[in-house]
Amino acid sequence: MLRKTLLLLAIVASGQFAFAQQKPLTTNTGAPVGNNQSSKTAGENGPVLLEDVHLIEKLATFDRERIPERVVHARGVGAHGEFESYGDFSKYTKASLFSSIGKKTPVFTRISTVVHEQGSPETLRDPRGFAVKFYTDQGNYDLVGNNLPVFFIRDAIKFPDMVHAFKPSPIYNKQDANRVFDFFANVPEATNMFTYLYQDLGTPANLRQIDGFGVHAFKWINAKGEVTYVKYKWTSQQGVKSFSAEEAAQMQAKDHSHATADLYENINKGNFPSWELSVQMIKPEDLDKFDFNPLDPTKIWPEEIAPSMAIGKMTLNRVPDNFFETVEQAAFAPATLVPGIEPSEDKLLQGRVFSYMDTQRYRLGGNFQRIPVNAPLVDVNNFNQNGVASSRGTKSDVNYQPSATQPTFVDDNQYNYSTRKIDEETMQRVISKQNNFKQAGDLYRSLSKVEKEHLISNLVGDLGQVKNKEVVNKMVSYFYQADADYGNRLIKALKLNRNEVVALVAAK
Repeated sequence: MLRKTLLLLAIVASGQFAFAQQKPLTTNTGAPVGNNQSSKTAGENGPVLLEDVHLIEKLATFDRERIPERVVHARGVGAHGEFESYGDFSKYTKASLFSSIGKKTPVFTRISTVVHEQGSPETLRDPRGFAVKFYTDQGNYDLVGNNLPVFFIRDAIKFPDMVHAFKPSPIYNKQDANRVFDFFANVPEATNMFTYLYQDLGTPANLRQIDGFGVHAFKWINAKGEVTYVKYKWTSQQGVKSFSAEEAAQMQAKDHSHATADLYENINKGNFPSWELSVQMIKPEDLDKFDFNPLDPTKIWPEEIAPSMAIGKMTLNRVPDNFFETVEQAAFAPATLVPGIEPSEDKLLQGRVFSYMDTQRYRLGGNFQRIPVNAPLVDVNNFNQNGVASSRGTKSDVNYQPSATQPTFVDDNQYNYSTRKIDEETMQRVISKQNNFKQAGDLYRSLSKVEKEHLISNLVGDLGQVKNKEVVNKMVSYFYQADADYGNRLIKALKLNRNEVVALVAAK
């Protein structure tokens, strides 16, 4: 045995045998590298030469490893999977991914915090972005939402200001409850969202046990051009599990990346998480029948007026091979649509249709849809061209349409946008049915005793940091208008003057 071992060592030392065939290190252009350990210098102690192209390329590439961080949703994790349709829903939409029972569509899903920066603890109170990219046979479709069913605002013109208020102070570089509530004291429609966020739902225990929502109303269009308004929900098949504030703090002290670790460990073990997708439906002629505007993203659609219908199931079953190339370069946008699905007239969604595509072009360049994680599985046929990192490989001299000399791609009327008659004046005003507090009150009254206690405690934890009592009184007046008990418990816990709060309510 000893003799065989010595013989093997001698063979290895002589270079006659290698345990695995090794490939040469190369430059970015494929040229073999002779030495990756020492820079080229003028003599042993001389200066490093600029002509060491491998060194310069290596450092220059390293200097550019980071791309601009997402302004929102910077901290996220993603995984591959598939979606399976429960049936043929072509009665409502010509989107092919919902066209037959058992039809499977590959997906990539990214779940993220919203406000906090890359590398921040995953335990922080925040909505979780829930974005799914479907690689359909009609091109890609992005369903971009959150783990809570409503949002803070209803108009995209407020979005930059809202994010600025949530982000760190431009002076102290620290998030500040004073700034957050100074803004939201003037945004009563956020009351419903705060009642969700300040429950334990705002601190999920992991990412497998959260639900997802499209938040906005979207339009489904069938082959006849008939429109149905829909809202989406992803229901976790693992159930929903959240941390209390104390549990979140304990986990943060142990592992600030606990949610990423949990998701990837479970997938690698074969415990594939899944979510059932359902839709609620409202016909266009019914949009004005309720005491709220169904296109308002600060509102849910109660089940009694729009029952949910299950339409499919998503399963995540594979961890990405490279985190940066997939999770960080995955680009989601509500404007990534397929025939049969269109944006509704929701003013926040209309702004997102522009903004999300625009931010991806800024972060990743004009050809971001050519990055593998964003690329469709079908052929791309158009005459868009050039730009940074263009790789379209076009060969024809005809890069326009129509052409009299060479046949090119043709339009297909079956994929036309839906039509809608508009006979309105242009305006800038809030919607007529604001109804800012009713659903927040309904939600509060539906909570258990413990859930109410946690909600009050969590709100007091942040509102108690606000120095301006007028701001605190105004915020509490919103919760009081949602439910008197809700408001009174906050008044007591924050030691406010009840008469001052009620006076604000009466002044409305």
